[in-house]
Amino acid sequence: MLVIEHLTKKYGDKKAVDDLSLHILPGEIYGFIGHNGAGKTTTLKCIAGILRFEEGSILIDGHSIVNNPLECKRKLAYIPDNPDLYDFMTGIKYLNFIADIFKIPALERKELIKKYGDLFELTKDLAQPVATYSHGMKQKLAIISALIHKPKLIIMDEPFVGLDPKVSHTMKKLMREHCDNGGAIFFSTHVLEVAEKLCDKIAIIKNGKLVKAGTMEEVKGDESLESVFLELED
Repeated sequence: MLVIEHLTKKYGDKKAVDDLSLHILPGEIYGFIGHNGAGKTTTLKCIAGILRFEEGSILIDGHSIVNNPLECKRKLAYIPDNPDLYDFMTGIKYLNFIADIFKIPALERKELIKKYGDLFELTKDLAQPVATYSHGMKQKLAIISALIHKPKLIIMDEPFVGLDPKVSHTMKKLMREHCDNGGAIFFSTHVLEVAEKLCDKIAIIKNGKLVKAGTMEEVKGDESLESVFLELED
């Protein structure tokens, strides 16, 4: 589903991501952890086609994000940690705008917006301008906009920030369902307990370099993920 080979991204002389290779298969929830500034967000933005990179390749369902970006973006959804939405729109207008971009039929989009709006307890607020939304509400709107076009690959940067426990539980359930239906998820998080319980595989990055990756059992063995992470960060 997602193949990253020898990805290198520089800012001036600094390598924010240094020769990173990862493979995320259909059905996998793949966690991406590391300290602030380790290169997580830069990697995710490269995958989403937001940032150009100097070396390596990124394939999404067999298509290159460099050579065939539109086909890749049809197949993926990117949810940033701080959603930059159109504040002048109402929530429902924003969702219809996204549905128009992905050419979702009217009846199907109505059903999906109702389904996810209810799940994330946002339906009653969709008539309000996005400018009036809290950070958590904007996060919910971004998540709904990502789900309604049924992407194969979902890229998320700190998806649980700003979500209350009930909505976080709903989000984790939807993530598992998405992957059980053949999709894949690659997400960064600082919440190691969530990663340990939710992820099929995990990758740890430090100073732009991959230091450990594999199944949860391969990465942590008999230790906790927190213990392994702290040892590798020393």
